[in-house]
Formats: sequence, structure tokens, C-alpha cells
Amino acid sequence: MDGVRLLRLGKRLTELGREMVTDHASATLSPGEIAVIADVYRHPNTSVQDIRARTGFAQSHVSTSVARLRERGLLDAAPDPADGRRTLLSTSETARRYIRARVARPAEPVIAGAVPDPEQARRVGELLDELAGLLLPPDPAARTGGSDRRR
Repeated sequence: MDGVRLLRLGKRLTELGREMVTDHASATLSPGEIAVIADVYRHPNTSVQDIRARTGFAQSHVSTSVARLRERGLLDAAPDPADGRRTLLSTSETARRYIRARVARPAEPVIAGAVPDPEQARRVGELLDELAGLLLPPDPAARTGGSDRRR
């Protein structure tokens, strides 16, 4: 596989993943806002500067996204107890419930829409599970008894 084909595959997998986890409510969020809330979900009690460093977005973009997400009640903010000048961000309980519900959905229906042949769709699911096992870091939930379902 060459680099261009790998990039095309990555883009297609991103499209399928986005189709799985978005709906009319999340479709009103920009891709940047989705990236910011995903980062805060993975790294609770984080600062704008930390989000900027992890996402590579400009600080102004992160700050604007954070302000919009806070207005919508998707992010909570609290002063940093170690440095009162900093604000720490976490996803709100509403956002966490929504995210958990969306990511728990099985991938099979989306895969079946992309690969109409049922046997090929089943094989794609198996291959994606295998690739996830090989390419993704271990899932911390698997070590604590949670689900290791990556699809």
C-alpha cells in the first residue's frame, strides 16, 4: 500500500466513524468544535493551552470553540486550584452521556451501508477489529473490566 492509498483509506474510515457518532444535534458543531470536545473528553480538567498543544489548532480557534461549547452547555469550566489564573475544562455531564451513547453504537450498520454484500461487510468488521488491535494503543477500559469494543 502506498501513502496516498493509506491517506484515502484513513479519510474513508474517518467519514464512516463520523457517520456513526454524529446526528442532527452534533451536526451543528464544526469539525473543530468536535475535535476540541473530543480532546477534552479524553483529557478532563485541561486548559486551552493544553488543548492547543494536543490538537495543533491555533489558540484563538481553541478559545472560540471553547466559548461556543460552554455556551451550549457541553463544557464545564472551573478555576485551576494550583493557579487561579488558569481555567480547567471538562465535558459536562450532558455531553458525557451523549458521547457515551453515541460511541457505544455498533459499527455494523454503517459498514453494511458502505459494503452492501453481507459477507464482505462481516469481513470488513473483522479486519477493522484486527487493525485496531494492531495499530491502536491498548484500551484502558479493557484493563479495568470495561468494554474493549473498538467498533
